[in-house]
Amino acid sequence: MVEKAIYGIYGAGGCGRGIMPLAREQLQCLGISSELLVFIDDQPQAGQVNGQRIVRYAEILACPATERHVALAIANSAVREKLAQQCSQDGILPWTVQAANVVVMDEVQIGQGALLCPFVTLTSNIQIGRYFHANLYSYVEHDCIIGDYVTFAPGVHCNGNIVIEDHAYIGTGAIIKQGNPGRPLVIGHHAVVGMGAVVTKDVPAGTTVIGNPARLLQKG
Repeated sequence: MVEKAIYGIYGAGGCGRGIMPLAREQLQCLGISSELLVFIDDQPQAGQVNGQRIVRYAEILACPATERHVALAIANSAVREKLAQQCSQDGILPWTVQAANVVVMDEVQIGQGALLCPFVTLTSNIQIGRYFHANLYSYVEHDCIIGDYVTFAPGVHCNGNIVIEDHAYIGTGAIIKQGNPGRPLVIGHHAVVGMGAVVTKDVPAGTTVIGNPARLLQKG
């Protein structure tokens, strides 16, 4: 009789390799052996990475386990959503992985499947959607609402009273100015905030902003 669950980090690239040690530590704190933890990659270049075994998605489905838990360490949010839907259809449970030194304060709601890297801080009265990625040294200040499949690169400064809609990408070192109670600053659906940008006003859905102060990137 199989009595064990199996845990997977989907993606053996840079994102996945950064999450794997956090996942290993999280399981160890629960008394779960790292032998039950694998990378998932459908085009593996080797049998293991950084001492952890790599398997294909089909192997996870075939594995005789009581439960299957997967963290989606995929930077592209559209691919992340597609994989989340596939995992749900196959009965694989979303897994939230966070570093031991993440700070979470009062009244913070975090959707399933989040990945929270070292030195991330979430202060007070925050709502975060599904499959959020928060990279090293990022923070979310008070009274923010963050949608599904949002990605923060390292060092994002998300100040208070901000709404970030689904699939937005916030680049490394970006600073988002604090909004006002009742009139939050809004980063639109599928918007991209470039590396080091300083956002002082709303960013329309589907656009890219760069610079200080942030301005629309003119294409062509």
